[in-house]
Amino acid sequence: MVRDIQNNVLFEVATEVCNKVGGIYSVLKSKAPVTVAQYKDRYHAVGLLNKETYQNEVDLLDWEADDTFPKELRPVQQTLRSMRSRGVNFVYGRWLVEGAPRVILFDLGSVVQFLNEWKSDLWSLVGIPSPENDLETNDAILFGYVVAWFLGELAHVDQTHAIIAHFHEWLAGVALPLCRKRRIDVVTIFTTHATLLGRYLCASGDIDFYNNLSNFDVDHEAGKRGIYHRYCIESAAANSADVFTTVSQITALEAEHLLKRKPDGILPNGINVVKFQAVHEFQNLHAVKKEKINDFVRGHFHGAFDFDLDNTLYFFIAGRYEFKNKGADIFIEALARLNYRLQVMGSKTTVVAFIIMPAKTNSFTVEALKSQAVVKSLENTVSEVTKSIGQRLFDHAMRFPHNNTNTELPVDLDALLTQSDKVSLKRRVLGLRRSSNELPAIVTHNMVDDANDKVLNKIRQVGLFNHSYDPVKIIFHPEFLNSSNPILSLDYDEFVRGCHLGVFPSYYEPWGYTPAECTVMGVPSITTNLSGFGAYMEDLIEVDQAKDYGIYIVDRRFRAPNDSIEQLVDFMLEFCKKTRRQRINQRNRTERLSDLLDWKRMGLEYVKARQLALRRAYPDLFKELVGEELNPTNMDSMAGGQKFKVTRPLSVPGSPSGATVNSTVYMTPGDLGTLQDANNIDDYFNLNVDGAVEDDLDNDGE
Repeated sequence: MVRDIQNNVLFEVATEVCNKVGGIYSVLKSKAPVTVAQYKDRYHAVGLLNKETYQNEVDLLDWEADDTFPKELRPVQQTLRSMRSRGVNFVYGRWLVEGAPRVILFDLGSVVQFLNEWKSDLWSLVGIPSPENDLETNDAILFGYVVAWFLGELAHVDQTHAIIAHFHEWLAGVALPLCRKRRIDVVTIFTTHATLLGRYLCASGDIDFYNNLSNFDVDHEAGKRGIYHRYCIESAAANSADVFTTVSQITALEAEHLLKRKPDGILPNGINVVKFQAVHEFQNLHAVKKEKINDFVRGHFHGAFDFDLDNTLYFFIAGRYEFKNKGADIFIEALARLNYRLQVMGSKTTVVAFIIMPAKTNSFTVEALKSQAVVKSLENTVSEVTKSIGQRLFDHAMRFPHNNTNTELPVDLDALLTQSDKVSLKRRVLGLRRSSNELPAIVTHNMVDDANDKVLNKIRQVGLFNHSYDPVKIIFHPEFLNSSNPILSLDYDEFVRGCHLGVFPSYYEPWGYTPAECTVMGVPSITTNLSGFGAYMEDLIEVDQAKDYGIYIVDRRFRAPNDSIEQLVDFMLEFCKKTRRQRINQRNRTERLSDLLDWKRMGLEYVKARQLALRRAYPDLFKELVGEELNPTNMDSMAGGQKFKVTRPLSVPGSPSGATVNSTVYMTPGDLGTLQDANNIDDYFNLNVDGAVEDDLDNDGE
């Protein structure tokens, strides 16, 4: 029977469906609305069941009821019934996110009895070893086999629709070689968000990773780090898929050398952008959230609060605690050099730099809690005294000119401020004092291993201890932010809005959600050309103009480490020299770039990948539909000709400036065709296309 490739059904498979662990959860959750808009109920997200958290993520559906499934999805119901009859447990429902996609969460505990049998089969079928005590790999094998079981039965039951299965990361990748070996009639896509070996190699911090990619003995390196079996799964997944993709150009370069297959294209990560009706609204939010950070800073630096908050800038770095991969090492080094430069210049600007990275802690420090408490106490006392003064002032004005009031306003301070008020205020003010040798803390928590913490040791090495003569202050907050935090009660997005500059000088960053989130919220950021986000922005914005839009890109690929640090210092110092008006104008420009990161734009790349996969799997059907001969390696005809459409049009904004001849982008990022057409090009940073698209966004009247 001929499969319907236009009304195909899509299954997106990942271990982070309804299971928040890392960035893939954010990708799938934020992408759901545009995927559901295209597929409606023909889209399912498939994951593993986390019994501790799924109740908060899933709105359960009665999967056995016939009215739960439309007619075209009855094969899914039939397959689930068959699997349940053989002991496979699962949860079926709708994900409680925008778009509410259907989800299937398999309970791995119900198939654990097959683990040894499936391990043996995996070795005999595709030669992938699996050690006894690697629990993560065991779960990957169980998950892969149960997903392949589901897809195999569904492909047998439903011979009407083309079935697309899109897998994310190695943990979901076991099913790919199984589908290939078993000749299951499904179309497969594999996306790696970061290679396993790349993450391990870069974390060591002692190699020039990107300039030596072609020199690594991948089997040896993976074996030396005890991840050879995991590497085999990832490599098999990449080489078994009909279409192999990554999230950025830099990861494509890495994957080609480490996984031994050149990616067919790039699927950048997007964000659901909510635009304000008026530009000033997000600027007002910045002022409101900044005031909350001001409250924290007043408390943290009490007794040493000798700088002007109106002339203070808030910088921050945030993310997983990967000291070298995330660039925390060079951020702290650059702050020390910035501190020296500001001292030499005699600058009146103060920089408070936050490091928001979760580490092992015991609790908040007593000092951090006390600092906020004494300032809050002063604030409450001042509020009470102010209220009393207001009442006395009102009473005096009401009595004038009677009851011995000879002036319209009181002229005696004692008539407004009583002795008890003075005592209360003095007590609170004296409570703010520090001992002569006590400095504001550089960390807000008691660390589990303070002496060996990399961030703290780097801060100690460069000597940033929050002295009064240091224009650069530093605060390490080793916990993710949330509004219930007793000392810094802000959710992460609120904190970002209140800051002036995000600094993310990563060495290993396949995409980089943190600078992208800054951009959407109108906060300038510093990134690198080794992050997917940085390379993407370099493509979209004219050379040397990115920083005008609030995107500063540090060169960590072609410069020596010390030169990269100096460039980072230059960028931060340049930002410190800006006037308030210049910063406002720059935030306006940054916020306007948010359209470039919207899933309405980024989702087009997923559409291309699915079309390419269908083209490769069913070339004759495409030829029949399109009426032309199609070459599955020619990515330029991604839609299969103008006559064939699989989705409703999605709006695509223009790029912020004219694309250069070195740009890889026309109207959408990561053109799948560009990578495939450049098979003879060794450097993904210098892919060429002809032509340009012009669109001037720089019209803010500055």
